[in-house]
Amino acid sequence: MVHVCTVVPISLTIGANRIVPATGIPYPLGNPTLGEEGSYKVRMKLVKKALAALQTEVDGQTVFE
Repeated sequence: MVHVCTVVPISLTIGANRIVPATGIPYPLGNPTLGEEGSYKVRMKLVKKALAALQTEVDGQTVFE
């Protein structure tokens, strides 16, 4: 499982193994100030990073910057 989150320390506290930091609290998977196309690119980048994290062997908690 991959935990995409806005506050990494909380994910570490709950014991998530694969952590992908999100953009920000109000819009974790996008950025409305970038417009529809720019926000889409942000989402795609985060989803691809999460999929890569899911495929990566980890030993303990790992944050994918």
